[in-house]
Amino acid sequence: MTQNAAPDLLQQDPTALSRDVAALIVTALNLEITPEEIALDAPLYGEGLGLDSIDILEVALVVSKRYGFSLRADNEDNVSIFSSLRSLCDHIEANRTQ
Repeated sequence: MTQNAAPDLLQQDPTALSRDVAALIVTALNLEITPEEIALDAPLYGEGLGLDSIDILEVALVVSKRYGFSLRADNEDNVSIFSSLRSLCDHIEANRTQ
C-alpha cells in the first residue's frame, strides 16, 4: 500500500476506498476543502461536513456510478449509511460490484 494520502486520514483509516470516496465527495460537490480534511467519523449531513439532502443525493449518484450499485433515496438505512465517511465506505464495501 502506498502512503500518498495525508497523514491525518491514513492514521484514521489506511484504505484506498476512504481516500477515493472522500475525493468523490469533494469533486462531486465542488467543495472548497481537500479530501484529506474529511474526517472518517465526522457527520456528513448537517453539522460536520455540512451536507444537505441535495448534496447527499449527488453523493449517492456518483457513488452508485463508481461502485456499481444503487443507493436509493427511499432506503430506510440512509441516515446510518450517510452518517459519516466511515459508514458510507462500510456500506460501499459491503455492496459494491466494481
